Amino acid sequence: MEIAIILFVIAVIFITRSVKVVPQQHAWVVERLGKYHVTLSPGLNFLVPFIDTVGYRHSLKEIPLDVPSQVCITRDNTQLQVDGILYFQVTDPMRASYGSSNYIAAVTQLAQTSLRSVIGKLELDKTFEERDIINAQVVAAIDEAALNWGVKVLRYEIKDLTPPKEILHAMQAQITAEREKRALIAASEGRRQEQINIATGEREAFIARSEGEKQAVINKAQGEAASIKAVAEATAEAIERVAAAIRLPGGEQAVQLKVAEKAVEAYGKLASEASTTLIVPSNMTEVSALISSAMKVVQAQKLAA
Repeated sequence: MEIAIILFVIAVIFITRSVKVVPQQHAWVVERLGKYHVTLSPGLNFLVPFIDTVGYRHSLKEIPLDVPSQVCITRDNTQLQVDGILYFQVTDPMRASYGSSNYIAAVTQLAQTSLRSVIGKLELDKTFEERDIINAQVVAAIDEAALNWGVKVLRYEIKDLTPPKEILHAMQAQITAEREKRALIAASEGRRQEQINIATGEREAFIARSEGEKQAVINKAQGEAASIKAVAEATAEAIERVAAAIRLPGGEQAVQLKVAEKAVEAYGKLASEASTTLIVPSNMTEVSALISSAMKVVQAQKLAA
């Protein structure tokens, strides 16, 4: 019975040491008699008991690593308190096991030194504007060295850039002055645009008034021309009617009578004026001669027609 128990315990020990189940996204490094032998992949794996041992266990997931805050000096001799976060992944478990005694500490120290080197090449204002460039340069510097450690650096992100309080106050004053400058420029541009709009409006109004006056003059001239034309046409029509009436029987007698009436009316107007002197023809037969002369003119016009 005791022998059976001993054999059962030995069997359990053998199974425990020979059967290994590796989780997903993990890699275990196996050493045989103290020397690297194989890297176990996820799933069920078998080892030789007491000869093969699992020396290192690595996670193949992406690992975030906080880089401690440090003081960096810029190109213009300004101190900056900088901290960040580094993302890396184990790509070669064998190198991660034997390439460095502590690859996490090595990556952290290299990230800090690379960051100080990159920021030392930039001026203070550029460090705030070019974070992406800083991150890319840090990743490139770390990744080149981390290949020997079986680690792939994926990205680096700066979390905070904190300058001294005096620099912060100076930057705030500069920002305030810049905003006031932009406000003054905007106000002057507004006044300039206002003057331009007023001048443009006055010019357009003047043009509109002159166009209106021009059109009014044209309309007035066209109206006067039409009026003159209408009067001329009416006068011509009246003359034609008078001429036609003269040709009718009794027309000449009517003209003689009309001329005589006009002569008598003219003498009557002379007599009614304020002058106390009235000129009367010495021979009243001159009046009849005047009427005869007018009739001869009318007859001559009639014959000419």
